[in-house]
Amino acid sequence: MTKEWQNQFNGSGDYIVSPELKDAVNISIALQKPLLIKGEPGTGKTMLAEAIASALDKELIIWNIKSTTKAQDGLYLYDTVQRLYDSQFGDGDVRDIHRYIKLGKLGEAFLADEQSVLLIDEIDKADLEFPNDLLWELDRMEFYINETKETIRAKHRPIVIITSNAEKELPDAFLRRCIFHYIEFPGPEKMTEIVDVHFPDLCKKILDQALEAFYRLREMNDLQKKPGTSELLDWMQALTLSGIPVVKIKELPFLGVLLKKNQDMDTFAEIEEKGYTAKRWI
Repeated sequence: MTKEWQNQFNGSGDYIVSPELKDAVNISIALQKPLLIKGEPGTGKTMLAEAIASALDKELIIWNIKSTTKAQDGLYLYDTVQRLYDSQFGDGDVRDIHRYIKLGKLGEAFLADEQSVLLIDEIDKADLEFPNDLLWELDRMEFYINETKETIRAKHRPIVIITSNAEKELPDAFLRRCIFHYIEFPGPEKMTEIVDVHFPDLCKKILDQALEAFYRLREMNDLQKKPGTSELLDWMQALTLSGIPVVKIKELPFLGVLLKKNQDMDTFAEIEEKGYTAKRWI
């Protein structure tokens, strides 16, 4: 086994990882390239970064991307407002610009004393130029601060995990620099393993009934937001806390834990009235 694979990721106590995903993580670490993870909501993309940080005993730094996020936000912010305030009220030496440079999440990861795991979460929410604006920084692991005329270089190259819900296509130049993996939604067998990790003492009858109802819901053609793994785990916790002895498909308890849209509630109610043999379940 080479040095690059000595600390390979094998999942964590509460995160079940497929062999393909495990290989993708370890390849990205060995090649020192960002790992781009896609998959429908609820497949554990964000939790993967948490699991990697936990398993490898590293700090997790999370950069949550919004529609207004710019690449510069992850590097540093020059706080001109605070400097102006200090100049008016005489709070310290405003000539020291370093006081007003605030590192972003990428900057924090670069200057961490030990290697960290950097999660760039939901990169596809930003505008189309955002990924390209990060090419240099992710390649060279450095950025330049104009105000202080200094270059910030990474002390340790972070393990970079990037998630996307495929709301926008990412630029080819960015994709070429990443290792890619698509997380398939777990089937009943894999989902049973996932639930067992979180609820090891759950009655098998309840588990089987709950999973049957869960996958029946996901098969509904007209659902706008299908329940994912996180909704299922929340539902299983609700069932456990309530002590419900049986789960009937025609009378699903705590439906609001699984379905999050009014239209989906109405769709379920309509199908329930027509009977569960309706084609919309197929």
